[in-house]
Amino acid sequence: MSTLHDIPLQTLDGTATTLGEYRGKAVLVVNVASKCGLTPQYEGLERLQQKYADRGFTVLGVPCNQFGGQEPGSAEEIRTFCSTSYGVSFPLLAKADVNGANRHPLYAELALLPDATGEAGDITWNFEKFLLSADGEVVSRFRPAVAPEASEVTGAIEALLPR
Repeated sequence: MSTLHDIPLQTLDGTATTLGEYRGKAVLVVNVASKCGLTPQYEGLERLQQKYADRGFTVLGVPCNQFGGQEPGSAEEIRTFCSTSYGVSFPLLAKADVNGANRHPLYAELALLPDATGEAGDITWNFEKFLLSADGEVVSRFRPAVAPEASEVTGAIEALLPR
């Protein structure tokens, strides 16, 4: 049986990968954009990366241009923006669709998980967050307005990490 760890992915530089590369780590998968009102969430995402990386955690950014054309850049433009504007050290995947007919298979699976209100389905905007356990199980979904360092996010992350 296939798992999230087996879904083919591509890094921002075009290298083939899978979530299996992160097996044993909790992963916060976030669809990101450089020209969005929520773009400053990169700061909080990077702080999560710095705070929890040594405990077996990573943020995984997935650039997406489906919401208002807010991620129009090339891979190099995205990389440069993230590193120079926000000091992003967490991995970024290739730009992907998170909704619609060309939805990436990863997001086809992630969208099945309901949020705290019981709503599943399409990604609503940039910076929607999905927390995966170390074995690749999707355990939490946080809508875009939930800040990366909100107590519900950090609490869910800490519950998955070794003390």
